[in-house]
Amino acid sequence: MRTYTPRAGDIERAWHLVDADGLVLGRLATEVARRLRGKHRPTFAPHVDTGDHVVVVNAAKVVLTAGKGDDKFAYRHSGYPGGLKKTSYAELLERSPEELVRRAVRGMLPKGTLGRQQLTKLKVYAGPEHPHGAQDPEPLELPFARRVS
Repeated sequence: MRTYTPRAGDIERAWHLVDADGLVLGRLATEVARRLRGKHRPTFAPHVDTGDHVVVVNAAKVVLTAGKGDDKFAYRHSGYPGGLKKTSYAELLERSPEELVRRAVRGMLPKGTLGRQQLTKLKVYAGPEHPHGAQDPEPLELPFARRVS
C-alpha cells in the first residue's frame, strides 16, 4: 500500500474566525496551531502545508492564568554583545497583544520553512474589527479552549 501525499492542487483552504475574548492563551494557541498545520483534516501530512487560514480577533482580551503575566518573559536579541532584551507577558499583552498571540502560536508550529509558511496564514487583531470579510470566515468554536469570565 502506498502512502498518500496531498498535492498542492488538492488542498482547499478554509477561513476560520476565532474570538479570543476571555480565552486562555495557551489553549487558544494549541487549537489555532492545529488548524494552521491542518491536523484536523484526514489528508494531513507532516511535510505539506495542508492547513487553513485563521483570523483571531479581540486578542487584547486574552487571559493569562496563574500569574504568568509577571512570571513569563518574551526575549529578543539585537545581535550585539549584551543585546538581550526581555519583556514580561503582561507588558506585551498591554502594548502589543497581536504579537503575544503570534508568539504563542509560533512556538507550537514546526521550526523551519514549513512553520514559517504556516504562520503566514495567521491574522491577529487586537480589536473586534478585521479586513477579511470578503473571505467570509466561518466562526470557529474551540471546545477545548477554556473561557475565563
